[in-house]
Amino acid sequence: MEYRVLDIGIIFAYLILTIFLGFWISNRAKRNLDSYFLGGRSLPWYMLGLSNASGQFDISGTMMMVAWLFVYGVKSAWIPWLWPVWNQIFMMVFLAIWLRRSNVLTGAEWLKTRFGEGRGAQLSHISVVIFALVAVIGFIAYAFEGIGKFATIFMPWDLSLQMGHLYISSERMYALLIMGITTIYVVKGGMYSVVLTEVLQFLIMTISCITIGIIVIKMISPEQINAVIPNGWKDLWFGWKLDLNWSELRPEVISKIMSDGYEIFGAFMMMAIFRGIFVSIAGPVPGYDMQRVLAARSPKEAALMSGTVSLVLYFPRYLMITGLALIGLVYINTDELMTTTGIDFEKILPFALNNYIPAGLLGLVLAGLIAAFMSTFAANVNAGPAYIVNDIYKRFINPNASNKQYIKMSYLASFGVVITGVFAGFFISSINDIFLWITGALFGGYAFANVLKWIWWRFNGHGFFWGMVSGLAASLLVPKILPDANFLISFPIIFVISAIGSILGCLLTEPDDEKVLASFYSSVRPWGFWKPVYEKIIAQDSEFKRNTNFKRDMFNSLTGIIWQMSITVIPIFLVIREYKPMWIGFGVFLLTSLILKFNWFDRLED
Repeated sequence: MEYRVLDIGIIFAYLILTIFLGFWISNRAKRNLDSYFLGGRSLPWYMLGLSNASGQFDISGTMMMVAWLFVYGVKSAWIPWLWPVWNQIFMMVFLAIWLRRSNVLTGAEWLKTRFGEGRGAQLSHISVVIFALVAVIGFIAYAFEGIGKFATIFMPWDLSLQMGHLYISSERMYALLIMGITTIYVVKGGMYSVVLTEVLQFLIMTISCITIGIIVIKMISPEQINAVIPNGWKDLWFGWKLDLNWSELRPEVISKIMSDGYEIFGAFMMMAIFRGIFVSIAGPVPGYDMQRVLAARSPKEAALMSGTVSLVLYFPRYLMITGLALIGLVYINTDELMTTTGIDFEKILPFALNNYIPAGLLGLVLAGLIAAFMSTFAANVNAGPAYIVNDIYKRFINPNASNKQYIKMSYLASFGVVITGVFAGFFISSINDIFLWITGALFGGYAFANVLKWIWWRFNGHGFFWGMVSGLAASLLVPKILPDANFLISFPIIFVISAIGSILGCLLTEPDDEKVLASFYSSVRPWGFWKPVYEKIIAQDSEFKRNTNFKRDMFNSLTGIIWQMSITVIPIFLVIREYKPMWIGFGVFLLTSLILKFNWFDRLED
């Protein structure tokens, strides 16, 4: 019980500190909506980058990635391409610059710069607000499931509640408690509070990750690792099939592979790459990632902020992921992961920590992981209400309200988003289930319309609206109609439905205002199919130069993906003591860094 007192004391000290920071910084957030939701666009890029990295270091995703590494080995480094993780690379190379040039508050407000003020623009605006809120609520539900599952293993108290026919498990009660604390400091301090606490949280998480990596390297020998893994577990490269034979070592893992749908790994990767290209060029979904871009001081700093995420996030995170997966492989019997519905591989992380990390250090690690949850949750709580207040209340209900009224409305909207997300979380049974819905279904309905808005002048507000609405409807209905369909089946269906809605909605309506198109193209300067607009601009301004950087941007994006992947696999190979591929990965990192230095960094401009 002694270690419980020490570790829980560290956790509570951390929680009190975050609430204090939220209240301490709150006066700066009360000035106006720009200060509340974007930090007054005064925060430096490196702080926003650390904040964004912290927001993506979520506990639910980390639990899932530990389970993936346990089951799929080094090949699991490819699975996060489902997000895709390399959307940060496209943001770094060119998209963050394009977005930041708009000087708007939210992704929905940004659409006015592209589609104007007509009927189509209004419809597109509404569709993005709806999508943003659905996405934020989905992410909150995702976080709710993860933190409850995590906290129950460590906290010594049974908080389950029985009120008549209503029963709330201890897992849910812990989730409600931690989310409530996070909501307090986010609502009070806005973006200033989120960024300040997330920088602190990222430093705690980084120390925790490095410490776990060192402990596991000393605790588990290469011989112990080799005794518990099948052939091919240490291989990064793959064939058409996964070919990991767990039948003798852990036959129960086979059902996990089949249920995930990754046995035909080549087909999975083909779909992940195809989807990843579209989703990445589409840009960030309207949420915390986009808010960090819009909060940057300049387009150049927005690009630097996005680059920082990959550079600082993956190395420490994968030190911890690999370490905990190895503890699970060597020391944990899968019977210890049994639940009423079967083996829950997502519990490897909390079980490994609870049983194999020493007192005191465990408290620091737990504070870091709770910080990871709070970062992701806080980022979404800050992003979602911006759409309610700025894009609904201010635009349609009360455009002449005072800043004080808008801030009060932001408080109410934040609580409303949290309550709705928590309610949705009660219906989630698996982190992986909602991960696959967000990545495979929800993003599938988002991608096509958001690619066309950048690259094709003829694409109008009506096309965007029908593409988004049909894609969103399909993302909600297809999983219900085809409940057993995996990602490889559901994503193409949803993508095609959204594409049909986008094209028909566009071609059956009139083009957008030429002045709006000219203003957008001349300020944002995207590459793509903009020839009619370019010819009209050049007729009036002979010195205007169009964007001819498509080939360079694509080359830098490919280089950046390889660069990011090297950062991911280096810590994995380090912890499992495979030094030859580790040094190869390090060499790839140095080479790609050098290319990006001369071909991207040195050419950045606002």
